[in-house]
Amino acid sequence: MKKLQVDRDLCIGCCRCVDFAGQFFSIKDGLAYVEVQPEEDEADDADIAIDNCPTEAIEWID
Repeated sequence: MKKLQVDRDLCIGCCRCVDFAGQFFSIKDGLAYVEVQPEEDEADDADIAIDNCPTEAIEWID
């Protein structure tokens, strides 16, 4: 199953991921991180956060 990952070098801490999918993301030290990995049936919710990240810091990895 794929996992969400935040590239903390690209993240600017804008909180959009938390706004769109706060059930998966949190902000720590001014940057986003994945707090909970989504279940397969929640992937669409995570995709919304990915699509709205202004620096494309969020991605799915294998």
